[in-house]
Amino acid sequence: MFSSRKLLSFAVLPLCLVFSTAVFGQGKYQGIGRDATPREVAAWDIDVRPDFKGLPKGSGSVSQGQDIWETKCAQCHGFFGESGEVFNPLVGGVSKEDIVTGKVAKLKDSSYPGRTTFMKVATISTIWDYINRAMPWTSPKSLQTDEVYAVTAFLLNLNGVVPDNYTLSDQNIAEVQKKMPNRNGMNTKHALWPGKEHGGIAKPDTSNTACMTNCVAEAKVTSLLPDHARNAHGNLAEQNRIVGAQHGADTTRPENTSGKSVALSAPAAPKVPASNAEGKAAIALLNKYSCTACHGIDKKIVGPAYTDVAKKYPDKADYLAKRIKEGGSGVWGPIPMPPQNLSDSDANAIARWLASGAPR
Repeated sequence: MFSSRKLLSFAVLPLCLVFSTAVFGQGKYQGIGRDATPREVAAWDIDVRPDFKGLPKGSGSVSQGQDIWETKCAQCHGFFGESGEVFNPLVGGVSKEDIVTGKVAKLKDSSYPGRTTFMKVATISTIWDYINRAMPWTSPKSLQTDEVYAVTAFLLNLNGVVPDNYTLSDQNIAEVQKKMPNRNGMNTKHALWPGKEHGGIAKPDTSNTACMTNCVAEAKVTSLLPDHARNAHGNLAEQNRIVGAQHGADTTRPENTSGKSVALSAPAAPKVPASNAEGKAAIALLNKYSCTACHGIDKKIVGPAYTDVAKKYPDKADYLAKRIKEGGSGVWGPIPMPPQNLSDSDANAIARWLASGAPR
């Protein structure tokens, strides 16, 4: 005879097994994770292809894009997208003839000082997609769809592709693609993709075989830079931007054992003594709101160092809190700081820390 307790136990056991299978038995690997839900997949599936598959419906005008640009983009790229202070410039080097031919002539001009984004990029979908996924730098994916259209329209206007009164949308973006300055400058004949699906070739661009005879066993170094000359022109790392591919070598230190210069990486978040609770809390807020992307604690990045701000405005916490919330420009240079989206209490905490000298 089974008691009622035992009968209940046997009845619950199959339900547990079914529930366990439903939660943990999905997918290819049993007992590991679960399949992503359609909503989770949709949140990641936001890329836009050159044929505009994945492009959402929306629109934005050049004038709307200018307003958004000045508040959210100009601090890194300049008011007209021409600044190279933080990132490479976006605008410049494009002519009316390039828009007609689809090939930017200055890419072959060695005397031209640099390469801008619109000189190189062949597809407008790349511009739209990158802005949508990664901008603004301090708050990626925060732009609404219509704002992305507007900012893209403003950039197109700065490069002479569309007129001042233009409104870019999902309905006319394919027509804009036909005017991209370097639309015919992209070459896919390099066998990086299999077959001819993307216009490439079916085999590599060379039939050479690797030569493995008479190889040099070890390179012989015939000359070296004298130690006294390594830092003759100052620390190269401090003369280069911390953003981008080229950070520069820290010439105050010797080369490493591999013979390559030791590169200076982006500054890590400063370590705060546990006893300084106010300083520790303030720096935690700076990291939370990505303020350290533009300001170093004791080094200028895009904006001034916090220690410099503290020296300039001692005991002025109210003023600093207002500037943090409202943004501003002109005091520390031409690149503006946009209004910051944080609570009054957090702004006041950062301001009090600055007003007290930014102690660590």
